Amino acid sequence: METNPNRWKALGVLALAVSLIVIDGTIVNVALPTMIRELPLNFTQAQWVTTLYNLIFAALLITTGRLGDSFGRRNTLTFGIVLFALGSALAGFATGANSLLLARAIQGVGGAFVLPATLSTVNATFQGRERAKAFGIWGATISGAAAAGPLLGGWLTTSFNWRWIFGINLPVAVLLLIGAYLWVPQTKETDEVAPGVVITPLNFKTFDYLGFLFSVLGMGGVVFGLVEGRTLGWLSAKAGTWAENWSLSPAPIAIAVGLVSLVLFVVWELKRAQAGQNLLLDVRLFKISSFSWGNIAALVVAMGEFGLLFVLPLYLQNVLGLSPIRSGFVLAVMALGSFLAGGLAAPLAHKIGAVGVARLGLVLETIGVALTALVITPTSPTWHVDLPLAIYGFGLGLASAQLTSTILVEVPRAQSGQGSATQSTVRQLGSALGVAIIATIMASSISAAAEGSLSGVNGLPVPAAEKIEASVAPSAGSIIPQLREGVGKANRIPPQARAEIADKLSDAFVSGSKTPLWAGVAFMALGVVATTQLPRKKAD
Repeated sequence: METNPNRWKALGVLALAVSLIVIDGTIVNVALPTMIRELPLNFTQAQWVTTLYNLIFAALLITTGRLGDSFGRRNTLTFGIVLFALGSALAGFATGANSLLLARAIQGVGGAFVLPATLSTVNATFQGRERAKAFGIWGATISGAAAAGPLLGGWLTTSFNWRWIFGINLPVAVLLLIGAYLWVPQTKETDEVAPGVVITPLNFKTFDYLGFLFSVLGMGGVVFGLVEGRTLGWLSAKAGTWAENWSLSPAPIAIAVGLVSLVLFVVWELKRAQAGQNLLLDVRLFKISSFSWGNIAALVVAMGEFGLLFVLPLYLQNVLGLSPIRSGFVLAVMALGSFLAGGLAAPLAHKIGAVGVARLGLVLETIGVALTALVITPTSPTWHVDLPLAIYGFGLGLASAQLTSTILVEVPRAQSGQGSATQSTVRQLGSALGVAIIATIMASSISAAAEGSLSGVNGLPVPAAEKIEASVAPSAGSIIPQLREGVGKANRIPPQARAEIADKLSDAFVSGSKTPLWAGVAFMALGVVATTQLPRKKAD
């Protein structure tokens, strides 16, 4: 195969493109406390600002990866960048929760076109040792971008306002479109099949519409049910919600529909494969041991990772009282650790193998989150948080690229779009599930910790105490800085009582925040266990 002379310039464009969409998955977290106050948002809406992006992303990745295989990956890349820029502009001008969520959904669609196009283009453009190096750069870019997002978000929110976390995407998108036109090659699956192999061209007649429907309903239903279960009710519909007249809450219905749809998706794809028809996803790829176990590891690790990034910004700003930019600097320690590890991952893989490096990285991530859960208190100095985050970031840098290359190592090149889209889908689905599950655990544990916490405050009537306690979880803790500063209705409470109430609620918030962090530890530990099933020799 002829070597592309612009391949390294193309890699720069692809790395910047994937950085743009990965950063947008984490840049929002550090700005969330400000957005909750200014738009305003309640706790469930704040969850959806993060979750909807990842959910739309996950629901469409398999389809967009398949479209890129057939119609050209540079085409889907550029289309995704344009759509992502449009969503970013709309998010920057959002006037409320609904307009912001619509914009985030459009960003998710755009990102779903970009991510599989970048990875499958890398897979198709580079060969041999160069491919390993390119994968390393691509993976380190993802881990570094995910960790750098909070710092960038903190700086933009503090120096300008939260709307600039979306506005900054527009000039970057213009640069990417120019770079893609100049240097990124157009690759398709027809360029990569073995001689004599015939594939059926994808068109509107052969497109797998039913598979698309099953995949979207499956992933969308499960995540929707997990996110909304606390609000709408896990079994019976709660009073005061839009579903209060339902005998059964929509949340378990959505989860059941989602699980059934996922089963039907697998059955349908196998049936189409046996008939020789075009597939949205060749589920037979999961017969490859490295692919199946690698994806399981990626799923549970993403659940733990993004849960951590949801919990920490709320703790740093609402309990410790840090500004968004100071919170960003604390979280940026992850990026520092990740970049340091990125340079060591490849030479270390020569000694202990790619699987060994991935496993070591996941172990360090698990240790980092566990230490975070142990050290956070209402008065912790920030360096207490920095140390475990540095360990976590170092593990992230080791694990990211090596796990990606391990997942795809045995996938045929002609199916690189499907393979890369699948592993990206799994990661994004893990992110959405992680935020949904961990945010639900967090809300429940904070509510339980806050209940009765103000019973000993002198001069505070019981009804007022109960109302304040009940507001901690729905406000995601933002009531704590309001009490300290005497903002709004909190100004009616005497300063000494306000300070006592804020301290007690801070204790409750921290106590409740430890539970979701330990849940994240459990998810990452499962990822470590999954790596023990990877076929070491083949993957290396």
